[in-house]
Amino acid sequence: MQALNGFRDFYPEAFAQRAFIFETWRRVASGYGFVEYDGPPLEPLDLFTKKSGEEIVGQLYNFIDKGERPVTLRPEMTPTFARMVAARHRDFKKPLKWMALPQVFRYERPQKGRLREHYQLNCDIVGEESLSADIELIACLIDVLRGFGLSSKDFVVRMSDRQFWIDFLIENGVPESEWYSKLQAIDKSEREKPEVTREKLGPLAEKIEKIFTEGAASERISTVMNGLKGMGLEDYIQVDFRIVRGLAYYTGIVFEAFDRSGEFRAIAGGGRYDSLLKNLCDVALPALGFGLGDVVLSELLKSKGLLSQKSAQLDYYVAIADESYRDRAFGLIHQLRDQGCKVDYALNSQKLVKQFEAAESRGAVKVIIVDATIDEGAVLLKTIATRDQIKISLIDLLQISVNEK
Repeated sequence: MQALNGFRDFYPEAFAQRAFIFETWRRVASGYGFVEYDGPPLEPLDLFTKKSGEEIVGQLYNFIDKGERPVTLRPEMTPTFARMVAARHRDFKKPLKWMALPQVFRYERPQKGRLREHYQLNCDIVGEESLSADIELIACLIDVLRGFGLSSKDFVVRMSDRQFWIDFLIENGVPESEWYSKLQAIDKSEREKPEVTREKLGPLAEKIEKIFTEGAASERISTVMNGLKGMGLEDYIQVDFRIVRGLAYYTGIVFEAFDRSGEFRAIAGGGRYDSLLKNLCDVALPALGFGLGDVVLSELLKSKGLLSQKSAQLDYYVAIADESYRDRAFGLIHQLRDQGCKVDYALNSQKLVKQFEAAESRGAVKVIIVDATIDEGAVLLKTIATRDQIKISLIDLLQISVNEK
């Protein structure tokens, strides 16, 4: 029996890597003032079809539940976020800065950097129209990636302005019914042959290709760039008008993060979606956000040797020299655990050498040896890294463990 295709088992070493990623996500995002929330992994199907159209159903794990309701496992977090904000937006002062670490599901062909499930960091800001929010959000994404030890030599955030393209299409007389197809052609221009893109763009192809190569004026982009320069983050940003994001709901500044080598898929993506809450839930609030998945990020960190593989360390491993001391060892073990220490021991009788091996394999920092010394109210304390061993009273050991916590 194996996990379903496109799904993952997290054995302890893989779980430790996932925990390392989650801890870094939470640490950096909370440092920006984002607070964590979550929602149900199962949602009404129409929450997603209303946003993305019926064509998205082919990518979903959807079914009719026992209450005869069309439901789906969430393929992304933004609609759930919008639903939750709309339900209680009057209860919160604006702007909201919320983050989530959801597991999301898509029925797609598994390939490098894309599975049928993944975890992601979502950071969203609601209730702020100014471009200061865009600056803050992009800076947060950059600092989350920097939090893993990545630098401007490793990744770049390519930024564009979707509203610029809407204005461009209006100025060139393109009917609104064709906007989405034109934006899709721009979004896919790097992944398709030039002649295919030109055919999709039609008479506008030459003008658009010139913007790709020479750039264009966008006050929004200039404002955001100046803000990021003020933060000292300009080396992480590249203005690239080919970025428009495939989802239809984006309305302003958009961005995607890529590794500099071009070896991997996009690491993250996001932007402003000022009309989404209105369209989904009839609540008019400006909003913006990004999503950063764990699959591509893990591959990038592995390639750079930055993915921590350490399982959670034990503070102590208690080695019991003789079974006659086991009950007394239990008392010490429980006292240490009551103080918040991570403690383990052999559940059955083993030679000391085997217990020392177990302590090292579990990543214990120190080994407490319970032997005849306990009759004197003391134990032997061995430090794994240095192999130093001392005799220490139980009172002093417990005091040290309190101070270290």
